[in-house]
Amino acid sequence: MALSREEREQFLAEPHIGALSVLERPDRAPLSVPIWYQYDPGGELWVLTAPGARKTRAIEAAGRLSLMAQRTEPTIRYVSVEGPVTRTAPVSDERSREMAERYLPPERVDEYLEYERSQLGEHIAVYMRPEHWLSADLGPAW
Repeated sequence: MALSREEREQFLAEPHIGALSVLERPDRAPLSVPIWYQYDPGGELWVLTAPGARKTRAIEAAGRLSLMAQRTEPTIRYVSVEGPVTRTAPVSDERSREMAERYLPPERVDEYLEYERSQLGEHIAVYMRPEHWLSADLGPAW
């Protein structure tokens, strides 16, 4: 059964690992990678990525991306969104912290942020306006 607008937006706002997909080359299937993301109902979805990374180059070239989030319990549910990239911006310390706090236990956030600064290097935020939605709740997992 398809989800209502409120249900799909609330589901997407929960901290699931997303599967980001973007067309990289016309002779290949889309590039798909797992990624942390952030979304507030009614707003833009955003992800963090390294400038010059393969997925970043593909996003810049395509100007669009899609992201799918799913769960298997208590029911099998998914939401997929696709839309245009609206902007990119350098990542602030506040945005890095917001993303880390979304996915990590509080006692691990500072350690992760230090790892991000020392090992992962510069990142940018890529913002997307959800334009097309697919969603369903398929009932209990068997």
